[in-house]
Amino acid sequence: MKVLGWLLGVGAVMAATAASAADPVIYAPREKAPAQASSTFRGYTGDLPACHDGRVLGRVSGLFATRERGYWASGLEIAAIERPREIGYRSWGPEFIPRRFCAARAVTTDGRRRQAYYEIGEGFGFAGIGWDVNWCVTGLDRSRAYAPDCKMTRP
Repeated sequence: MKVLGWLLGVGAVMAATAASAADPVIYAPREKAPAQASSTFRGYTGDLPACHDGRVLGRVSGLFATRERGYWASGLEIAAIERPREIGYRSWGPEFIPRRFCAARAVTTDGRRRQAYYEIGEGFGFAGIGWDVNWCVTGLDRSRAYAPDCKMTRP
């Protein structure tokens, strides 16, 4: 009985294929997509804050302190972020989620200067709304989430 059901299914597929093959379909040549009137691409504007924007630096410092306290029971914080600079913007092309890649020197409360990398991404905010940052401070990526040496936060 199972074989009969299987054969009937195969027969139905073959009949549908034959019927569609009998109708000649002429495909029109594909036209180029019109130039976009706005600066949006797939719903993204690419309008991201700069690497030195105070909101971005505050977010990196705040997330760092929260992670150090919560996961590592450490009081280590970022005391200052020096020389923030952009190292890439939409480095993978316009069809990907807009990201701005940044590098800076982070001075932590233990007095050490460490290299910090962070990416500002559109749609990284809560529920995909707004921008947010992914960040990594070299030597302090204890879970190795951005290993090796914070490479995963760079272009």
